[in-house]
Amino acid sequence: MSGIAPLLDGTVVASAAAALLLAPRVLRRKAPAGRGGGAFGPEPVLAAVVALVYLNQVLVAVYVNRVHHGDVSFIARHLPPGWFDVPRLDSLATRFPAPELLAPSVLRVQAFLELPLVLLAFVTVVRRLDGALYVRLARSPLIPLAAASYTVAFCAVEWDLRNPYTVDDLVLRAIAAFLTPPLIAWLARREPPPEAEPARSLFRFTLDLWAYGQLMLVLYDTALLYNLARLGDHLPSAAAALAVLVATRAVPSRPPRPPGPHTAALAGAIGRALALFLVPALAIRYAESFGTPELAALAGILVIGAAARRDAPLLLLPALAGAAVGYAVAAFAPGPYYEATLLRSATGALLATTALCALLDTARTRLVVHS
Repeated sequence: MSGIAPLLDGTVVASAAAALLLAPRVLRRKAPAGRGGGAFGPEPVLAAVVALVYLNQVLVAVYVNRVHHGDVSFIARHLPPGWFDVPRLDSLATRFPAPELLAPSVLRVQAFLELPLVLLAFVTVVRRLDGALYVRLARSPLIPLAAASYTVAFCAVEWDLRNPYTVDDLVLRAIAAFLTPPLIAWLARREPPPEAEPARSLFRFTLDLWAYGQLMLVLYDTALLYNLARLGDHLPSAAAALAVLVATRAVPSRPPRPPGPHTAALAGAIGRALALFLVPALAIRYAESFGTPELAALAGILVIGAAARRDAPLLLLPALAGAAVGYAVAAFAPGPYYEATLLRSATGALLATTALCALLDTARTRLVVHS
């Protein structure tokens, strides 16, 4: 067990308790009215943060090749294997003036950007499901609590992987935790009235969830581990994910109609699960690797149970079918590492659950019509 396990385990307990206490209150509130005037949502800001992450990777490559002559051992020896596969970029590196000024690009810039990246990605996914829910969460105390919980988790892992820049990174992460929640709240205040938005298809949302998850995995593999030289290997999967996001937004959907009881129950449970997972999500993930996995699993089960409790009779059969599909995907088509397997499994489970809910609603409608 890692030396930071007590801190991560305590963060799991505290953040899960806070979510279970506060999230239901946030969900009961009506979404506050926005001021309008800029209904672009968090997606462009998320895209800008991603662009900054990759720009920083280019600067890292310039710095490593000009100042350290391509030798990454000065920093790689402080980190686990699999980090710092840096490309040469000779044409740019040889022309870049004063490359020694790029030293902060190694670890420190990214320490500042990781929290806004994660939180913006989370609320972007929520907005794809339900605009009103996005506004409720983004303008609630859950975002500052999530920022604090994520920062503690980030800093714990940072300390476990101590390097010459750790103190700088901890300070930068604290500053990001202070600045990110007001940014997200400001974006939400510029939303149009959520009631004007049509109901979202759960099938489209599942595809969106997979696409954003896939893009985050590509970002993790190529940028967050400083492996920009591997970007070419991930371009096909990134292109596929971007195509899915464009299609789910651009392709016209059928005119919205009232969902059946099973589909409505599933949509509500997904929304509640997102709200409940917002605060403890990262602590649960890191406790799986650096803390007590059993505690992380228990916290996850409690959160899922609280989200599904209200509609358990309607969702029991679809949830069991989805769990079986998710288990089969994890067993027979695992990804190269934990997060990739989790994304595949969750996507399969949610697609199966959604399909069975839709089938049950269709059968119920036919029974009503024929009775």
